[in-house]
Amino acid sequence: MSHGVRTRPEGSGRPLSEAYDTALLDLDGVVYAGGNAIAHAVESLAAARDRGMRLAYVTNNALRPPDAVAGHLTELGIPARAEDVITSAQAVARLISEQVPQGARVLVIGGEGLRVALRERGLTPVESADDDPAAVVQGYGGPELPWGRFAEASYAVARGVPWFASNTDLTIPSDRGIAPGNGAAVEVVRIATGAEPQVAGKPLPPMHKETIIRTGAKRPLVVGDRLDTDIEGAFNGGVDSLLVLTGVTDGAGLLAAPPRHRPTYVDADLRGLLSGQPDVTEEGDGFRCGGWTASAGADRLELEGEGEALDGLRALCAAAWTAAGEGSCTLDGAKALARLGL
Repeated sequence: MSHGVRTRPEGSGRPLSEAYDTALLDLDGVVYAGGNAIAHAVESLAAARDRGMRLAYVTNNALRPPDAVAGHLTELGIPARAEDVITSAQAVARLISEQVPQGARVLVIGGEGLRVALRERGLTPVESADDDPAAVVQGYGGPELPWGRFAEASYAVARGVPWFASNTDLTIPSDRGIAPGNGAAVEVVRIATGAEPQVAGKPLPPMHKETIIRTGAKRPLVVGDRLDTDIEGAFNGGVDSLLVLTGVTDGAGLLAAPPRHRPTYVDADLRGLLSGQPDVTEEGDGFRCGGWTASAGADRLELEGEGEALDGLRALCAAAWTAAGEGSCTLDGAKALARLGL
């Protein structure tokens, strides 16, 4: 694991499935989208497992309990058990349990995943602000969550009841595109009350704590598609990360990433677990990866050469992140990315 400000994606002479003992895999946008397996996910995860890598599924989505998530994964051809799944519902339930009495009532705005996690911690889910809750917890409840649930949360929070959120992801991938996530719902209650919730999910420490407690990982690799949750969560936890380009992050967002959002490795999809990662080397005023050389010009990123598009992207990351230092790169990378088809 490297330290300091990351200025380029790292290389790895060994396949990542051999260099790390546990993959902490995000689900939405990494393993599946809209309920369907993402291309290459099933066979890549099977191969990584066969090589001895433990697979743990770590999701900010609090809608479903772990056994339902595991069942869905198994149906997709990815054998999983409930104990392989760690959700932000579990993380927020532990956070609440540390601050309220055993058996306390908790007003739930969300899905069954939250209720199961609260009961696991000895807490009692309730449905109304008039049920005298000791806390309010809000998590993704699916597209059919009634508007009145936000009103219940607002009534309780306005009375001074402590407010917790499983996560604050503004969006969530679906098979039809990008949909509003729990963060958008949290904003509704924030606007109504002016309050701020305690948040458990990625990228914050409670989620990383929950994941390590439940997996016992010694050399974990975070695998995700989001810079502001998965990759920042790895940064906050001091562990390495692999960004896959099957979800919400595109090339432009990656080039502009500040230090806390810069992944250790970059790959197209979960096949990246099965191979070593190429080195990005400094060459004159630029950076070389494969057949590409990237450099930072006066107002834009320059790219020369040919070869695999991902190698070009890795070289561009090195040029952009080095130019930005501890900030975000503002150089125009559109032309270079277009050349790569990204």
